[in-house]
Amino acid sequence: MEADFSEMRYELQSRDGLWRRMQLECQQLHTELLKIKEYKDMQEIQIKHQSSRVQLTEPLENKNTELLLFPKSQEHQQEKLNKIRNHIYREEQSHCSEQERMKTEISDLTEELQQKEITIATIMKKATLLERQLKMELETKDKLLAKQQLLEFQYRVTKSENTHLKEMV
Repeated sequence: MEADFSEMRYELQSRDGLWRRMQLECQQLHTELLKIKEYKDMQEIQIKHQSSRVQLTEPLENKNTELLLFPKSQEHQQEKLNKIRNHIYREEQSHCSEQERMKTEISDLTEELQQKEITIATIMKKATLLERQLKMELETKDKLLAKQQLLEFQYRVTKSENTHLKEMV
């Protein structure tokens, strides 16, 4: 019975170690989750900066209209206007492609974040289940130990009575 008890104790210790490793892994996943959220916030800030860049193109368009009002050196103004239009077009294209890339990246990060949250929830459920099982096994082992101690005590009492009876006989 002592060997069984030692074996049970070893098993409980190994399960406790597993439980601790799972808790550590949950903490690491939580830390990683916070980093991902931080990165996502940074991406949103970058998107806001990109939109402010688009707002800066409006004054350029206003300059284009002013250039059209000056009839002198119309060819020179037309060249400037074309350059500005080309520049605005390139900026808009660049902004649109950057915005699409950021949307895709944010979408990917959001999906990854959701997967990690699901993983954490699953691990927490498993950890809770293992904790319950461990508690139940500990209670069972404690009951068995108490029963074993009672049986040992009864054995000693019976043995001493037996010895006493032998002496009397």
